[in-house]
Amino acid sequence: MPVRLLLLTPVFGFILSIFQAFQPVEASSAPNVLIIMADDCTYNDLPLYGGKNAKTPHLDQFAKQGLTFNKAYLAEAMCQPCRAELFTGLYPMSNGCAWNHSASRPEVISLPQHLKPLGYRVGIAGKVHVKPDSVFPFEHVDGFDPNCVRDPTQQHSLTGISEFMGRDNSHPFCLVIALVDPHVPWVMGDASQYPSQKIELPPTLADTLVTRQDYGRYLAEITYMDSQVGEILAQLDELKLVEDTLVLFTSEQGSQFPGNKWTNWDTGLHTALIARWPGRVPENQRTDALVQYADVVPTILDLADAKPISKVDGTSFREVLFGKKTEHRKYVYGIHNNIPEGPAYPIRTISDGEYRYIQNLLPDEIYIEKHLMGKQAQGKLNNPYWPTWVLTAWNNPHTYELVKRYTSRPKEQFYHTTSDPYEMTNLAEDSQFAKEKEHLKKELESWMKSQEDPGIPMDTHEAIQAAKQGEHLFGPGIRKRE
Repeated sequence: MPVRLLLLTPVFGFILSIFQAFQPVEASSAPNVLIIMADDCTYNDLPLYGGKNAKTPHLDQFAKQGLTFNKAYLAEAMCQPCRAELFTGLYPMSNGCAWNHSASRPEVISLPQHLKPLGYRVGIAGKVHVKPDSVFPFEHVDGFDPNCVRDPTQQHSLTGISEFMGRDNSHPFCLVIALVDPHVPWVMGDASQYPSQKIELPPTLADTLVTRQDYGRYLAEITYMDSQVGEILAQLDELKLVEDTLVLFTSEQGSQFPGNKWTNWDTGLHTALIARWPGRVPENQRTDALVQYADVVPTILDLADAKPISKVDGTSFREVLFGKKTEHRKYVYGIHNNIPEGPAYPIRTISDGEYRYIQNLLPDEIYIEKHLMGKQAQGKLNNPYWPTWVLTAWNNPHTYELVKRYTSRPKEQFYHTTSDPYEMTNLAEDSQFAKEKEHLKKELESWMKSQEDPGIPMDTHEAIQAAKQGEHLFGPGIRKRE
């Protein structure tokens, strides 16, 4: 019986829809997907986003072949939560990973479960850093160091990813290659390319010799990361898979310098995102469409003409990817829970791409991040520049303001990010922006309510320990379930 006749019958139509939902997608109708991730790389340290220092020839060339997103964000500026968001299409409260070194809710499903029924092979090489394994059942692919704090980083090999990508042309693949640079310790690359006296520091960093030296080592790791991106893209070309593969590059959250990682400022949550798919994605173009990590899973599924098999928070930006639309979402959201990286200091934020509103939920406390501000043993994962900031703050007003900005924050912060990309001027008390601030404040509070986010109770030892055991205390549906 022709399909058009079956569709006239409700029962048969329902059966047909179920049947179609689980049919593997032919390789010709669904793209391969290659996601390349940097680790702790502040987006605007890249020349592509205005960086004044780093040399990234491969990323520069890659961007000319695709679409660069000017306003891509993640919800939490820490390695594990942002990866959990990227792989699940769910915000931290929804997927359960709302702290670093915690775990997602055991009932959550991720990219492998979404894609495998469509015939995809789904693998990951390099850093994984998401838990539990049952939620993230990637095929593990050899060749890239999974340990982001190893000194030095292990030399990589392309053999594993080459075998995975070229293994079976009858089915599409989705491969995440999660590099570990430029995560601390900054030991890879050639730091001599970045002499300290020639570095142009961003306004968020105090100008001390040690800061310049550390920043130079960080820049060297960016260049080293860029060289790995070049090798990976060359391997894809050698396998003759370029035309059939959507490649996404992202820089993850900001670097381990004050105001970036572990914060809700723009340089913490803003990420680089570049997309290439020859013949489908426009070449050498940029877009101001607002997107978030949670949107990636539904976008990949949409490109395969499929839908998520469970609820996700994100929505597909396929039309933006193809140059058919210039806008996507109205707002991007962010959260921060400081435990176990320091004492409790919960933060929530929202941005519309032009303005950013931040709520510091415990403003009477001081902010402490143990890796950045403290030191243990030999301190290879710590930051020797911070004590030089404290030492010179007494007679350098700019350094004093930077230390104060980082450690002591008001209840509300409001920035015109478009004109102040480093968010140095807090406009929260400026009556000229009262309307814009109140609008974003209401939107943030509405989002928190929808996510069943209690705020302060999230940033507690009790909450994170429960999450590690798969017994999350807060999040959408948890109270109803109980």
